[in-house]
Amino acid sequence: MEIKILEKDVNHIRFLIKGVETPIVNALRRIMIAEVPTMAIEDVVIIENSSPMKDETLAHRLGLIPLKTDLDSYILPAICSCQSDLGCNKCSVTFTLDAETTDSPRTVYSKELKSDDLEIVPYSGDIPLLKLASGQKVRLEAYAKLGRGTTHAKWQPVSACTYRHSPTVRIDIEKCDLCEKCIKSCTKQILKKENKKIVLVNSDICDLCEECIKSCPTEGIQINKQVYIFKIESVGSLTPERIVIEAVKILNTKLDTIISQVSSFKKEKTV
Repeated sequence: MEIKILEKDVNHIRFLIKGVETPIVNALRRIMIAEVPTMAIEDVVIIENSSPMKDETLAHRLGLIPLKTDLDSYILPAICSCQSDLGCNKCSVTFTLDAETTDSPRTVYSKELKSDDLEIVPYSGDIPLLKLASGQKVRLEAYAKLGRGTTHAKWQPVSACTYRHSPTVRIDIEKCDLCEKCIKSCTKQILKKENKKIVLVNSDICDLCEECIKSCPTEGIQINKQVYIFKIESVGSLTPERIVIEAVKILNTKLDTIISQVSSFKKEKTV
């Protein structure tokens, strides 16, 4: 297997992966979307809310704020020994909001949420939560917990996670008789004749129809399908690299579980 990073910044990564079957690649994609845990606000206790926004709507908005996540310091509530509805310092982070206005109307932003862990804060402080008119006030406590996208989309660590085939088309010069049948059969027009040989123009747009292989009478064309380009965009909770690493860990755990169960089943059958 070969991995090559093509592009990377704070919340985005694009990399090429070779020598892996499609089911494994798709499994990684699904795990990155739905099973890599992140922090999100789950429970909200409204102490006072005289704004026009309903409590339920405000709680929903708070839950959708991307929070920076520390996977090394917190555990999932399901495996925490506290088993508390609001959690403990091992599985939960408490946020408070105390906002009011006495003069002109103003907008309350996510940066006004105060966290008891300075490492777990909103990724962006400029997310508008609600508007307050003169004399209105909102006070609340919110509890953030680790969760997975399989439970709710607010725990998804990615806003985009896709892959596409980037096949490698190889033309055997010794076998090729320059009949040009492959050029005529290619629906994407990525083959052309140049300097008495067939050359590839752009393999990235190949759709794997394999018409070039079928039309070649000398079997001089081969396509390596096990080449993929991944594109991942993080919502900001985790870095793109951490999302990939965690997805691989989760996939390995799943495979180990399958191997263990199959092995135990074989032993039972033998006995």
